[in-house]
Amino acid sequence: MAPSEKKHASSQPCIIPGGYTELTLQFRSDSAAQHKLYLKEHKVRAEKSSHRPLDRTLFVLNVPPYCSEGVVKELFSQFGCVQSVELRDHPGFSQESGPALSRLFKPVKKQGFKVGYVVFQTASSVSAAKSHPRDEPLVVCTEERQVKTGSQKWIEQYTKSFSPPDKLQEIVDSFMAGYDKRIEEEADKQREEAKQQQDDEEGWVKVTRGPKGAKGRPHSEAANKRTLQKEIRKRKRKELMNFYTWQHRNTQKEHIADLRKKFEEDKQKIALLRAQRKFRPY
Repeated sequence: MAPSEKKHASSQPCIIPGGYTELTLQFRSDSAAQHKLYLKEHKVRAEKSSHRPLDRTLFVLNVPPYCSEGVVKELFSQFGCVQSVELRDHPGFSQESGPALSRLFKPVKKQGFKVGYVVFQTASSVSAAKSHPRDEPLVVCTEERQVKTGSQKWIEQYTKSFSPPDKLQEIVDSFMAGYDKRIEEEADKQREEAKQQQDDEEGWVKVTRGPKGAKGRPHSEAANKRTLQKEIRKRKRKELMNFYTWQHRNTQKEHIADLRKKFEEDKQKIALLRAQRKFRPY
C-alpha cells in the first residue's frame, strides 16, 4: 500500500463492534503511551430524563482516573459547546430527584476507570466527536490545563478533604434547616388529613373532596393506631349485656358469688358483736 493510502486510512475513525468509535488520548504531547476512549451516541429508549437528550448525548467508555468532569468537558469542547458532563462507575439512569447533598454527606467515590455522558448543545457536535481521526490524539495535560497525577493528586485530595470549621458549620446548618422544613411540611399534611376526616358518634367517616388530580395517600402508622383505639372504645360502649345465653349465665354466677361474699362478711360482723356482748337483735 502506498504511503498516501496508509495515511488516509489512519486518519479515518475506527469503528469497532457495538457501534463504538475509538478516540485517542495522550497525557502529554511528548508521551509515547496512548489511551483509547470508546464513543457511542446515547440511544436508550427507556431513558426519559431531560438531562440526557437522545440526539445530543455522547456515551463514553474507558475514561481514565486522571480525567475529571472538568477535564473531560474541556477535551470535548473542541467539537462543540458542552452543556454538561456526568461521570459514573457504571452505566445507569440519571438521578434527577432528591436534594443536592454536600460532598461531606456523600460516600467516597471509587478511584478507577469510569463511564461518561457528555451532553452537547447541538446534535452536530456528537457527529464531530465520532468522526475525529484516530491518528490525532487529544492531549490531556497542557500548559493551560495542568492535570495532577500520582502523589501530587493524592496530596491535593487529602488537603481538600478537610473543611474549615465555619464552612462546615454553615453546611450543617443549611442541611438541618432543610430537614426541619420537610418535617414541618409533613406535619402540616397530617393535620390537613385529620381535618378532612371527621368521625361522628356512630363511627361514620365524612369523606371530603380533595384538590383536583390529587391521589390518595396512605395513612401513617400513628393515624392507624388512633383509629384502632377509637374502634375498640366504640365496640365496648355498644356491646350488649346478657344478649347471649352464656352471658346471662355468667352474670348470674357473678351475682350469686357477690351475695355469698356479703353473707360471709355479715356473719363475721355478727360474731364480733356477740363477742363484745353488744348484740341487740330487737
